[in-house]
Amino acid sequence: MKNPFDLSGRTALVTGSSRGLGFAIAKGLAEAGAAVVLNGVNTKRLADAAEELRNAGHRVEMLSFDVTDEKAVAAAFAELDARGIAVDILVNNAGIQYRKPMLELETENWQRVLDTNLTSAFLVGREAARRMVARGHGKIINIGSLMSDLGRATVAPYTVAKGGIKMLTKAMAAEWAELGIQANAIGPGYMLTDMNEALINNPQFDGWVKSRTPARRWGKPEELAGTAVFLASPAADYINGQIIYVDGGMSAVV
Repeated sequence: MKNPFDLSGRTALVTGSSRGLGFAIAKGLAEAGAAVVLNGVNTKRLADAAEELRNAGHRVEMLSFDVTDEKAVAAAFAELDARGIAVDILVNNAGIQYRKPMLELETENWQRVLDTNLTSAFLVGREAARRMVARGHGKIINIGSLMSDLGRATVAPYTVAKGGIKMLTKAMAAEWAELGIQANAIGPGYMLTDMNEALINNPQFDGWVKSRTPARRWGKPEELAGTAVFLASPAADYINGQIIYVDGGMSAVV
């Protein structure tokens, strides 16, 4: 039987993949056989990430562009077209966090989080899907969060954006499934990333995460890779519009 999780011959673009969850996902896709296109705005960090994957024997390209800039996104895909690179798998991972009570929250920071965490997935997803439709196949994986379903104080724009990711994924499936595109999402729980460093180092919050999560620990970035490989593979060809939570069981309990 042919390996249903084999990604050989496919190319994956992972936004925000110079470190953290994005890099772990890109590495997992590469280990499953895909060529990967890394994206980020920090060119030094991007080059270091690409070198690490190349040294492991993987096929890697780099594409530095701002996922919140519509013209930059269009130009990036035009560059891929010119280089003969067809994106078969898109992972919309780019994201930021901004913590502040809503009564004190500045409008510009509200908008900045929504632009980065939600609108970018639409912009990049639209460009990728236009090309996937022409080829008759494609996979889109949007990175949501526990906050796609749950609220928490001081992270309102993040919660709104990640809730939007869940529904954007369903909208993509509603429009594009019949055109050969499978759009799904992954909802990570509390993960050991740079973005969460302040929380990880806060004994009270660290204790809350471990007590609230049935697995009694934080997640590791590499633990998202298997779910991403599954959703990117032929094994998931009849899965559309779903979000899979990788959260140690946190969303399953009260």
